[in-house]
Amino acid sequence: MSAPLEIVILEDDAPRRAAMRAALADRLPQYRPRFFTTAAEAARYLHDHLDRVLLIVLDHDLDPIPVHPRRSLDAGTGRDVADFLAAREPTCPVVIHTTNRPAAVGMEAELTDAGWTVSIVIPYGDLEWIGAEWLRAVRDAVVHAAVPTAVAA
Repeated sequence: MSAPLEIVILEDDAPRRAAMRAALADRLPQYRPRFFTTAAEAARYLHDHLDRVLLIVLDHDLDPIPVHPRRSLDAGTGRDVADFLAAREPTCPVVIHTTNRPAAVGMEAELTDAGWTVSIVIPYGDLEWIGAEWLRAVRDAVVHAAVPTAVAA
């Protein structure tokens, strides 16, 4: 039996991850969400498992991860993952969610220039955007990924 298709999500905020997990469990339970809090972890995973990924969801701004009272781990940014993906053949859609609009536009341009299908969601309020615009963009991207490309007659 093959592994279920996955939705890879780069998101460092725990409440956002919980809301995303709940929305996906409710509306798209057939797909396995796989969350990452650093760009390096996400890129490493995608390097080895891109063939089973149905959708990639990227936040841009990631907070440093405290590892010691005076030291933090640089979590990178969603742009780091976009750079990684842009050097590869497109395999699935990408949804970008960030309040950093200029960064989202830059990521979108890089990925679309490389042939990836991209949509952007700009968060608003607290978490209500996840059950509304984010879930709609994710659902649309999943449908796009699942429908075979029409062959010209």
